[in-house]
Amino acid sequence: MPAKNYLFTSESVSEGHPDKVCDRISDSIVDLYLSEDPYSRVACETLTTTNRIVLAGEVRGPASITKSMIEETARTAVKDIGYEQDGFHWKNSAVDVYLHEQSVDIAQGVDAAGNKDEGAGDQGIMFGFAVNETDVLMPAPIYYSHNILKALADVRHSGAEKGLGPDSKSQVTLAYENGKPVRATSVVVSTQHTPDLDTDAVREIVRKYVMDVLPEGWMCPEDEFYVNPTGKFVIGGPDGDAGLTGRKIIVDTYGGAAPHGGGAFSGKDPTKVDRSAAYASRYLAKNVVAAGLAERCCIQVSYAIGVSKPLSLYVDLFGTGNVDEDRLAKVLMQSMDLSPRGIREHLELNKPIYARTAAYGHFGREPDADGGFSWEKTDLVDSLKAAF
Repeated sequence: MPAKNYLFTSESVSEGHPDKVCDRISDSIVDLYLSEDPYSRVACETLTTTNRIVLAGEVRGPASITKSMIEETARTAVKDIGYEQDGFHWKNSAVDVYLHEQSVDIAQGVDAAGNKDEGAGDQGIMFGFAVNETDVLMPAPIYYSHNILKALADVRHSGAEKGLGPDSKSQVTLAYENGKPVRATSVVVSTQHTPDLDTDAVREIVRKYVMDVLPEGWMCPEDEFYVNPTGKFVIGGPDGDAGLTGRKIIVDTYGGAAPHGGGAFSGKDPTKVDRSAAYASRYLAKNVVAAGLAERCCIQVSYAIGVSKPLSLYVDLFGTGNVDEDRLAKVLMQSMDLSPRGIREHLELNKPIYARTAAYGHFGREPDADGGFSWEKTDLVDSLKAAF
């Protein structure tokens, strides 16, 4: 039997964290290509360090996209995050672009040809998860960790809190009783700040937004509230620590509350099942829980490179379901075409909608009118209910 009373912790990192800067740049490059040609292929990796941005990877897209456009896109992403520091500045940092044409060996397996449908861009396993702990059907620890940092980012961008810097991290530990979250037992926030703010001042700024985010009565004890525990945090971002695309996959998904297949999302166009199938799995799991078929749902799918159909679909309801899991798996396979092409078309993924996913989680977000976060829709609820 799973434990009913326990502590569980998840962390988040802000858009200004070095790795998230890289995710944002890589996804902005994806958006650049998809805005010019919705069927572009992109696999863009980014490295950042002191006043340097390096882009590498493989692309296949219109010749109209020049190296200078790619460089400008990277600089704009950094500017939007808010880096104008001596050690990392959107205008002054060197930008090295090493993107080249996609391998023809990969392309022949992925492209549709003759009677062959479009195949998966790689082999691998992907997971989707949903749980009824929050309104958006996300695990509570990662949900609150994201929202604390999003609140701090909002007031930094608006100018309401002028002393905060772009780089920050949060960590929330929640107590679960009878399997449900009931309160925070500790909260950790480290946030970059200007030299004129001392530790106590930063602590009081952070406290205000933590208390706004957590449900009433959930605030942790004072001696378990940690803000900048190293003392000060003035040097941050890529100037303080090098960043890489795809290094925060647990932050991107479920905060450790569910399995992860290992593949990163950012920098990849939607033919890459690391991204698109993880979105589809979340979409299906969320609709299962939203339909009231279970309190908790985990879905795994697997693929082989160049093969269009998924090799497997596995459903785990953790003993919380009121339907048969084998029957549910068959219904889900009928509810959505899980081929790479089927996923892209069902969720309308061939759009420039990815830069916005790079921070504060790919899941648990509100669907946008332009198609962003389409995998968060619950439009399968009625059909799933009818199937049972």
